[in-house]
Amino acid sequence: MGTGHQARKRFGQHFLRERGIIVRIVDAIAPAPGQRLVEIGPGLGALTCPLLQAVGELDAVELDRDLIPALRQRCQGLGNLRLHQGDALKFDFAQLCQDQRRLRVAGNLPYNISAPLLFHLLAQAAWIHDMHFMLQQEVVARMAARPREAAYGRLSVMLQYYCRVEPLFVIGPAAFSPPPKVQSAFVRLVPYRPLPVPAANPERFAALVKQAFAQRRKTLRNALRDLAGAEDMAAAGVNPGVRPETLGVAEFVALSNRLEWLQ
Repeated sequence: MGTGHQARKRFGQHFLRERGIIVRIVDAIAPAPGQRLVEIGPGLGALTCPLLQAVGELDAVELDRDLIPALRQRCQGLGNLRLHQGDALKFDFAQLCQDQRRLRVAGNLPYNISAPLLFHLLAQAAWIHDMHFMLQQEVVARMAARPREAAYGRLSVMLQYYCRVEPLFVIGPAAFSPPPKVQSAFVRLVPYRPLPVPAANPERFAALVKQAFAQRRKTLRNALRDLAGAEDMAAAGVNPGVRPETLGVAEFVALSNRLEWLQ
């Protein structure tokens, strides 16, 4: 895809260009008319054009204002493209839900903001039907990791609390311009409705998980010393002598709910 745009390192730009990968991604998303699609970081429009053509309307959030004129021109005649120039980390996705249709969110996420952006989207999961993202393969491994695995941590617990996480396929550096120095992967996130193990207080649950993994080498007894005593952990069915990475989502919820009940 020939353009005069130079990828900007400060925006973490790596533009998708390999046709076979683009087709595979669109097939995985399976866009259909009547759906409310939102693309984060449309860039040069590699995904924007086929998604817009399939659905007929698309909202896109792009930080780099210099990309927008060419993007509008490239998508002309394919459907109704609503471009929102701004930072996806600060964007209120809920404002796009003007009817009963939940959002289908997709994008090639900049590696330098991927985790904060995922947390931002989790806070708006009630308005989201599903999410499909290209991310650094290491991040996808963290998202899908199970207890006791090296990659398991705060991101794993929080995403798996809200969503079903499905890693789909790996994407090599050659699929992008410029090629990143890491492998990428494509992943699907489907928010649960209802939540399998709901926390009585989601804010307390999130704070508990964050503190537990802030010092992951410590036992839970020491890592959560300011939040919970060993007897509270035992009452919730949690061994205070183990490390945080041994607990599953349900165990973190049980401990959070125990602390909520004590208040």
